[in-house]
Amino acid sequence: MAMAPQLLLLGLFINLLIFTDTQAQQIGVCNGRLGNNLPSEEATVNFYQRNGITRMRIYDPNPATLRALQRTNIELILDVPNSELQSLTDPSKARDWVQNHIQNYPEVKFRYIAVGNEVDPNPNNDNSRFVDFVLPAMRNVHQAIVDARLANQIKVSTATYTGLLAKTYPPSEGVFHVNVNRFIGPIITFLAQNNLPMLANIYPYFACRDSADVNLQYSLFTSGPFVPDKGLMYSNLFDAMFDAHYAAQARLGGENVEIVVSESGWPSSGHRVATPENAGTYYRNLIAHVKQGKGTPARPGRFIETYLFAMFDENSKTGDVGERNFGLFYPDQRSKYQLRF
Repeated sequence: MAMAPQLLLLGLFINLLIFTDTQAQQIGVCNGRLGNNLPSEEATVNFYQRNGITRMRIYDPNPATLRALQRTNIELILDVPNSELQSLTDPSKARDWVQNHIQNYPEVKFRYIAVGNEVDPNPNNDNSRFVDFVLPAMRNVHQAIVDARLANQIKVSTATYTGLLAKTYPPSEGVFHVNVNRFIGPIITFLAQNNLPMLANIYPYFACRDSADVNLQYSLFTSGPFVPDKGLMYSNLFDAMFDAHYAAQARLGGENVEIVVSESGWPSSGHRVATPENAGTYYRNLIAHVKQGKGTPARPGRFIETYLFAMFDENSKTGDVGERNFGLFYPDQRSKYQLRF
């Protein structure tokens, strides 16, 4: 029996609303707190809401932030700090962690738990000492989430980064460093077995900063070379890096493990390419690119869930000047780039 025109129009309208809502929610913003001049946690959450930002990442279970997030529409990535990974290799400690930081906040919309951030087995990396703790902690936190009957709502993962890849060009030949395989391979297997995503921090800025061979306009989504790869054409570095991560995962059995971009950003100072103009261009174009929902050349027609780094400049961060100037906003809440989320 044919559907009445009114019902057909209603169905199309509902589908449009669902599509628009999904599209709007692809962009989140990371909420770093390493500054002595930042708005309070409550004021920060209110600021997210005023700007229509409905996803957030925080880097530790800050009680004030978690309290402020209760009964809001903001979905959350909550990190287990690297310093806590070893303790969570004890299943009872993992259960306590989930109880204290997840179950005790039933009105917070937890989305992912990032068990560790940018842990890297390369011996010259400060995070190499945490390598042996990541997967056991992931397993225990995941089991605690399952036992708490929250697995349909909250996905457990870890946040990796492009530094673990030995090759990213062309994207189809993306591959992890040989000494990384024994670390990341079992993690990818665990994620695949449990239908969990991989979180990946993807920064065209660092590639552009560190190599004179990387074209600035290609990094900013504005123009530059169109890079061919097995019949596909790449028009920006973000897509190329994203697909290189997928290619590297696929070589270790993770071709169906979804990637969520847990960080991507561009600082406004600290290097010759780190200018307010370049940073604003990058953020505006990345937001537009993600909202289009076209995916990447190797994975077309897919929304890329992406978290911009970061909400505010953080004057207490260590490292070079750029590290303290990734904010979309100044600590006094003035906008740097007049972005629309």
